[in-house]
Amino acid sequence: MRRFLTALLLGVSVLSAQPAPSLAGYWEGAIQIPGTEMKIQVTLEGSSAAWSGRISIPPQGAKDLALGDVKVVGDAVSFVMPGIPGEPKFSGKLGKAGRIEGTFTQGGQAFPFGLARASVAAPVAAAAPKPDPQDREHGFPGFNAFPLKGSVRAGGAHPYFAVMVAGSGPTDRDWSNPLISLPSHGGRDFATWLQGHGLGSLRYDKRFIGSRDPKLDISLDAQVGDIKAALKAARLLPEAKGKKLLLVGHSEGSLLSLLAAGEADAALLLALPGASMGKLIVLQVKNQLEGAGAPEDFKKQNLAYLEATLDAVRKDQDLPPAGAEVAPGIVNLAKSLVRPETRGFVRATMDLDPWGSAQRLAVPCAVVWGDRDIQTWRPAVVPPEFRGTVIQIPEANHLFKRETRDKASLAGPAALTTYGDSTPLADLTPLAAWLKGLK
Repeated sequence: MRRFLTALLLGVSVLSAQPAPSLAGYWEGAIQIPGTEMKIQVTLEGSSAAWSGRISIPPQGAKDLALGDVKVVGDAVSFVMPGIPGEPKFSGKLGKAGRIEGTFTQGGQAFPFGLARASVAAPVAAAAPKPDPQDREHGFPGFNAFPLKGSVRAGGAHPYFAVMVAGSGPTDRDWSNPLISLPSHGGRDFATWLQGHGLGSLRYDKRFIGSRDPKLDISLDAQVGDIKAALKAARLLPEAKGKKLLLVGHSEGSLLSLLAAGEADAALLLALPGASMGKLIVLQVKNQLEGAGAPEDFKKQNLAYLEATLDAVRKDQDLPPAGAEVAPGIVNLAKSLVRPETRGFVRATMDLDPWGSAQRLAVPCAVVWGDRDIQTWRPAVVPPEFRGTVIQIPEANHLFKRETRDKASLAGPAALTTYGDSTPLADLTPLAAWLKGLK
């Protein structure tokens, strides 16, 4: 699952870099992703001593994010985006036309990008999307009193009020994520859908959204503690007065919600990982290798290295050496799993059994998948001990947006083209029926 990945940045000594002053300045351009174009703005600053830089991504509402490992050698430049899943990296050269042309890589995928000089006075980042007028901003203390920010939306006559938990990685309260190259607010869309069925909601940014503090506590205890704090805060909201609480988790958020669902009155688990995180990562990589027609020996060698990496994470050991047969994308994935800031969380969640927790739930529960989801999908067999409701939504992707293409064609960037705001939600009638029966 791409959204499980975290970046690990390799240190590069600046002593070996020969500066190219002509590369300093403000640049505008785009990453060419199939089906769309992601606008970017880059500022490079430096001298023979060191280089630094910033990047803005208008479609994402991201502005002036610090770059890492900025390296300039002659007419070549490279840099990375710290803290973003999939280890995003830019590598390019200044051409005769005065443009920087190169390759952007992330999560094993590669796309061309281009940058041209521009005046700093030129239009800079588009404004971040304005909050929906139906939302009310609300802050509350999370685990260990850490301040959390959220949005509250009023509901109607339904007896429940929802607390929404976003998926993994840098996914905010609206389920926007830097991995999605076009404006995407699936969580906000789902809150609107819930409101249409009489349910108000509280959704919140995870504690590390917008933070650059490498010492921030993002442990499993902290993140589950934040969910419990959100439930506590919701019970005090005027919009939730007299109502029961429905805990709504999405993707990894549904896995973490299982650990806090005993403090809610019901649980709705959207795109629940059908196996432990470690097993799911192996299955995803296996599917990608098979989909690419990889030779059997190549597949076995790469999966063996991935298994060795997961075992190293479990034992809190360094990565095993990767041979020449290991694909760069697998190496990048392995590095992301052992990133110091997140290694503890990955280790704590890697072998969590979602069904073991789901079977112990004493509150009404529904698990919902989209049948076109390539990130988390319904397992072939749901344990018979699970007493909740199982729902599969036809023509729905990971964000429960409408997806009519065949699942086999939805590899990598192709799938993301229907994650955006322009794609409506799928027909969620089966889920609406479950909500109607929730007492």
